[in-house]
Amino acid sequence: MTVSLCSISRDEKGVLQNLYSLYLHDLSEFTDELDISSNGSFEFDSIELIWEREGLTPYFIKKEDAIVGFLLLLEKPFLKENYDYSINDIFILKKFRRKGIAILLLKELFKFKKGNYYVIELASNTPAVIFWRKAYSELSIEFDEEKKMIDGENCLVQSFHI
Repeated sequence: MTVSLCSISRDEKGVLQNLYSLYLHDLSEFTDELDISSNGSFEFDSIELIWEREGLTPYFIKKEDAIVGFLLLLEKPFLKENYDYSINDIFILKKFRRKGIAILLLKELFKFKKGNYYVIELASNTPAVIFWRKAYSELSIEFDEEKKMIDGENCLVQSFHI
């Protein structure tokens, strides 16, 4: 199976917006902070920032040539802390989940982007917590984890070095 990360151009913003709506719909199960807009979709209201701020890089996740999800990577100069990268959002369409795609794409990402990382999950998002713990185990990544309150939400913050 071939899995790749492909940078998303501003011209492809509509596709990313559609994927973000699906992602936020899934995430709404775990927080009361997400609701649909008046047009009936979940909207990422800061999508324009992705192409306006240096250090925000969106990628399509592709299996062969088909888009199966997206990843939003934060890096310097957007990140101000002692981290080089943060995997801010990662989303795989439901029919492609639990097939090893996300682990393969993380392997690919970590080949080219080495440094200090952090990942944040809502503590109530059990599928995300399980996924990240499995990823760390399968990729032999040692990580530190702390519980933090972020924007009024109980979160888990994991940090690691690649």
